[in-house]
Amino acid sequence: MAKKIKVRLVRSLSGSLPKQRATVRCLGLRKIGSVREHEVTPAIEGMIRVVAHMVSVEEVSNS
Repeated sequence: MAKKIKVRLVRSLSGSLPKQRATVRCLGLRKIGSVREHEVTPAIEGMIRVVAHMVSVEEVSNS
């Protein structure tokens, strides 16, 4: 089973670059406080790196 993470949008998109807005949208986040679970892949890790200052990331325990 692949490792999973929770990504939460914690900062506003106002004032951000169009590339960063598109990245947040592709991660499935819309409003501040929204959360999505993703499997850890190189693509997802790269997206998170682009918007690291706007999101918080935590690992999901396998239960």
